[in-house]
Parts: sequence; C-alpha cells; structure tokens
Amino acid sequence: MTDPAPRRHRVAVLATATGATFEAGVVHAVFGSYLPDLSEDRYELLVCLERPGGLALPGGMTLTTPHGLDTLAGADTVIVPSSPDDALDPSPELVEALRFAHHRGARTVSTCTGAFALAGAGLLDGRRATTHWRHADRLQARYPRVDVDPNPLYVDEGDVLTSAGCAASLDLCLYLLRKDHGAEAANTLARRLVTQPHRDGGQAQYIETPLAAPPEDSGVADSMNWAVEHLAEPLTVAALARVARMSERSYLRHFARCTGTTPIRWLVSRRVRASLPLLETTTASVEQVAAAVGFESVVTYRHHFQHLMRTSPSAYRRVFRSGTARESAGALAQPAVGPVLGDADDGLHRQQHDPRQRRGRR
Repeated sequence: MTDPAPRRHRVAVLATATGATFEAGVVHAVFGSYLPDLSEDRYELLVCLERPGGLALPGGMTLTTPHGLDTLAGADTVIVPSSPDDALDPSPELVEALRFAHHRGARTVSTCTGAFALAGAGLLDGRRATTHWRHADRLQARYPRVDVDPNPLYVDEGDVLTSAGCAASLDLCLYLLRKDHGAEAANTLARRLVTQPHRDGGQAQYIETPLAAPPEDSGVADSMNWAVEHLAEPLTVAALARVARMSERSYLRHFARCTGTTPIRWLVSRRVRASLPLLETTTASVEQVAAAVGFESVVTYRHHFQHLMRTSPSAYRRVFRSGTARESAGALAQPAVGPVLGDADDGLHRQQHDPRQRRGRR
C-alpha cells in the first residue's frame, strides 16, 4: 500500500481592499502556483476574506473566494497584508482568528500596515516589529507595548514576523522560503522574479526621495562595480578613487552623496553579504569563509557579521544551510563577489539590515 503524500504547508493570506492586489500577488508568486515549475508542491495557498464571498478591488475587479476566517485560523502560516484603514481596530472576529492561529502554533506574518492588525490582536506585545516608515510612529503611539523599529525591511521574532512597505513583502516572503526550503530554492525563485535574494539596507534609504546622481558621479558607480569584482584584493579608498578618476577627497564627498555612507562601511557590508552564499552552500570553515571574502582576520569578520546580521556566522549557517552544500571547500578559491578594504573604522555606524535571527527581548 502506497503511503499517502504528506500534507503541504498551508499558507493563508487575508485579502483586503488595499493589500489584495500587490501583496497578495507577492504571496502567490512565492507560495502559490505563479511559477508552477518551481512550486514543487511545497505549499498550499489559500486566499481568505473576513466574510467569504466577493471583495471589490480598485479598477473594477472583484476577488471571490470561499475561504473565511476559519480557514485562516487553521493555516500553518497566516499572512495579513496592508490594512484598509489602520486607524480602525481590527474586527473582533479577525482578532479571535489571529489569536487562535497563534496559540495553536501557526507562524503569523504581517506586511506593511498589516502590523496594526497583529498589534491589535496582542501578538506583538513585548516584541520587536516593523511597518512602513510613514506609519511607524503611529503604530508605536497606539500600541506602546510593541517595540517598533522603523528601520529594517523585516523583523523575525520567531513565530511572528513583520515587514515594511509593500515591496518589502517580497523580501520577507523570500526569507520565509529560505527558512523553509533553503538558500537554493529562494535564490532560484528570486532569479526567476528578477529580484535580489538579499536586499541590502533598510527603510532609511527610501524615506527621502533620492536624487539622480549627476553625470560626474558615474565614477562612483564604476568604482563600486569594480570593487565587487575584486573580492580578494586589499582595496583602499585611494584605489577606488583612482578607478573613479577622482581625488580621494572628492571621491569621499561624491560617494557619501550617492550612497549616504562611506566607502569603508559600504565595502564591509558587501564583504559580509558575499559571505552568505559561502556559508549556505559550502562546508568551508568560518575562517576559510572570512579569508575568501577578504577579511584580514576571522575575529574582524565575526564582529562585522554580528553587527550587520545580528547573529553569528555559525548560527546563520545552521538556519540557512542548503541541503545541496558542496562537500569541498575548494570552490572558495575564486569567490564571486564582495570587496575587501581591510578592517573598517571602529566608528562603523549601525547599518539597518534585514535581521536573520530572532533578537533577544528587551
């Protein structure tokens, strides 16, 4: 007798008038059958409404689904997108469904202003959370027991996760796929969606409308591209300035204007990011990984990794290690990306990067 196929992980997304078209579409792209050749029956996606039937959407569309809050409460992962009106408390029925799902062990997720619904259900009390930067102050004022951080693209508190604005919902969904099925699955899907599997930075870079760099700053872009291609070389600001065809003083000024940071800080971030696939897909030691991405010592590497990723290289590897990791460290001889600049200055400011590990409660 053939054993029955294991039940797929059930993902339920609440459709709302504001979050249904984009954020629910992102959920469908990652957890649904948008790319059927990549779905591999990992998940069962269910679109739910507070009141089953039809939901009028902008542009004259109507979303129809038979699934309601009972289905939402019984899912393995529950995703709440943007609230149609975050000035209003979530309905008692939605609060009950969210609490029931949470208490039975479901993973509860919000995107953008969906955090207001999770906070209204009490699921964020005593936890760190994020939302769109424009609404962060209001979320904090309304729910003072929540530790609102307006900086990261998403926050992982274990069984409760929150993300920033709508586009950050894709970052968070890829992160969940990575946790569930490894780096290879997430990276493959990201390539098919033509997006980054890891997006550097946080919301701060989007708060003010960025100005297009003037033509003379194309040298900065040239130097950055060149640096990423020369991982193993001991780069200096002087070397980058030469590639940019600028004096060091002018280069530092133009770099700060274009990026909002310094070359050293940017390069440290790139080096840490370059180490992630090595931790995920090889059995090389942490010392070997550190050397492969250009850090002068493993102590320096661990320091900057902890600072940017809020976890250690070893802990990151345990969470994200791919099932297809190579059995040899030889592949590290020619690393693909990531610059080297020697040790960064001790005043490295706190970058707002995506947290990869649950942070200790305050």
